[in-house]
Amino acid sequence: MSDAQSLDALIQALRKLPGVGVKSAQRMAFHLLQHDRGGAQTLSRALQAATLQVQHCERCHTFTEDHVCSTCLDTKRDATLLCVVETPADQSAMERTGAYKGLYFVLMGKLSPLDGIGPNDLGLKKLFDRACDSTVREVILATNFTAEGEATAHVIAEGLKTRGIKSTRLARGVPAGSELEYVDLGTIAHALVDRR
Repeated sequence: MSDAQSLDALIQALRKLPGVGVKSAQRMAFHLLQHDRGGAQTLSRALQAATLQVQHCERCHTFTEDHVCSTCLDTKRDATLLCVVETPADQSAMERTGAYKGLYFVLMGKLSPLDGIGPNDLGLKKLFDRACDSTVREVILATNFTAEGEATAHVIAEGLKTRGIKSTRLARGVPAGSELEYVDLGTIAHALVDRR
């Protein structure tokens, strides 16, 4: 492989990252090769180690290096609450709030018929089995408020309802500290419907 081919391969690899186009990938590649070869090697080793060592938790599907993640093993967490999120990034966001102390189930995606992702692809059977383990009392549906996230939450809620398991959906509405004139109309409409 020639030097130009190696550089092109690096740029194409960087383009696989979300939100990274050709120009951004070129800037990153040039920066790493020109100013931070040590950083590039550290990045390479970290990527190699992560792809070899990080796996899915057997209970919740989040990323971990063990068979069961530390969150699932934490006996201080409320095992009667199970929060369903789309991705490990969503789980991380929930954790950063400090407000949720239950357990999780990470779908690793959302229903998307156009992309060929159905209920079996998300492991909903495993979710329903987990929710019916006689410990869980409430499943909190924390999928995103996109069309696919809403459809995913609806399918899960219906599946839980037929099994006699209580489910709730994250509230949505006007953000704290905002002024109504600057909030989009859909958010105001949802906040009005979900008022308390």
